[in-house]
Amino acid sequence: MKEIIEVIASYNEYILRVPHGSIQIAEHLRKDEIPESMQIILQFSEGMSWLVEASDLLSKNKVTVYLPVEQIHEFLNEINNGLEIQDYVLVADMFEYEIAPFFEQLSPIEGFEN
Repeated sequence: MKEIIEVIASYNEYILRVPHGSIQIAEHLRKDEIPESMQIILQFSEGMSWLVEASDLLSKNKVTVYLPVEQIHEFLNEINNGLEIQDYVLVADMFEYEIAPFFEQLSPIEGFEN
């Protein structure tokens, strides 16, 4: 059970940090700081994979998690498509106007706030 509580704490902490990180990515892209942006986007992508895995693990342990995984996959696909065509304005707008608000409205797992 201790491991589950640690995953919940990390999950809650991470989802609270995503909006700020999304704005940071958008700002780097708009400043044409592409290498920095790509590094942070890679971290974002890895973080999203971890969130999905954590959500699955928690659900299997009967912890109620509200994480619309389909939406996260859609974001990742749209980011990849935008990066492939090097439309950094589109990707920046996604992070600022879609991804940040999406994570701002997510609630931490109740009863386990840090």
